[in-house]
Amino acid sequence: MIKVSIIFGTRPEVIKLASLIKAFSQEATIELNVCFTGQHKEMVLPLLDFFEIKVDHALDIMQPNQTLATLSARSLVAVEEYLKEVKPDMVFVQGDTTTAMCAASAAFYQKIKVAHVEAGLRTHNMFSPFPEEFNRQVISRITDLHFAPTAIAGENLQKEGFDDKTVFVTGNTVIDSLLFARKKIEENASKYQMDFPWTGEKMILITGHRRENFGEGFENMCKAVKELATKYPQYSFVYPVHLNPNVQEPVNRLLGGLKNVFLIPPMDYIGFTTLMAKSYFILTDSGGVQEEAPTLGKPVLIMRDTTERMEAVNNGAAILVGTDKDNIVFNAIRLIEDEALYLKMSTAGNPFGDGCAAVTIVQKTLSYFQ
Repeated sequence: MIKVSIIFGTRPEVIKLASLIKAFSQEATIELNVCFTGQHKEMVLPLLDFFEIKVDHALDIMQPNQTLATLSARSLVAVEEYLKEVKPDMVFVQGDTTTAMCAASAAFYQKIKVAHVEAGLRTHNMFSPFPEEFNRQVISRITDLHFAPTAIAGENLQKEGFDDKTVFVTGNTVIDSLLFARKKIEENASKYQMDFPWTGEKMILITGHRRENFGEGFENMCKAVKELATKYPQYSFVYPVHLNPNVQEPVNRLLGGLKNVFLIPPMDYIGFTTLMAKSYFILTDSGGVQEEAPTLGKPVLIMRDTTERMEAVNNGAAILVGTDKDNIVFNAIRLIEDEALYLKMSTAGNPFGDGCAAVTIVQKTLSYFQ
């Protein structure tokens, strides 16, 4: 029997690990233990129910207003105690969060093997995104099995000298989860029916929360949305606003009171998936949205100076517009007024996977231990 531990702490992690947890739980030769660190407690708990995930161990690492250093220290200690109790053969972490970096490090300190889901993403700029680029590069150095979501991510790892026998291109598990969610929502339409208050001709969805955009970046993003909303009063601009004060302040100051701009609270995964499906296109600095939107046929304007997900840009599903106000406005106008461009971007397809990533990861893991 192989003892596998899957550790997560944030909403993106549980979304991207849900299909893997399900796939491992169906393997007779795997003894699975699921650990939730509590990093995004309020946002994760509803997802556990939606994805039907049973948590075996729940940690309590969060404190009010703690720094990244404090969060990291508490995570390392808590995960170390958990690993001493469970004694897994391999620890699975996902992506580039503080939870993932600390869980992988705690496993390394105890000489437990590490598997990294969504490995190999790179911008090669340690401060963009921050601290995610640092986290994922640290994880790579101590990983035994690298599960890269795309060929580009796999090539990044090989260029850094990792043995190609430990690097596997699997597709991204976020597509597995998106397809599961879409099917579940469709099959339970009455349960998940949502009524939205806006009545514009078309709806443009906006998200923004990245640390590196705090300050001038957010000012520019908001000014761009304001200019677009003024130019296109027949459109609705919907912005689920992150709770961070660095986001709330400029967004409410610059966009509050505009009749066709709807500033709403952060949405759960089900609601946000529905919102993406109803949108015309998306303005975002989120990583996950870049991966999910092409499956739904929604063009993406990426409001970041760099992206570790160039696949969507390369295949024409997304445009990297940065945080320059004029560049954001220019490309949004192109999407609104150029039907040929919109059609090209909305039908580009998703380069991040076909929904079979979790099954592939389980197969590669079993082969590794055999």
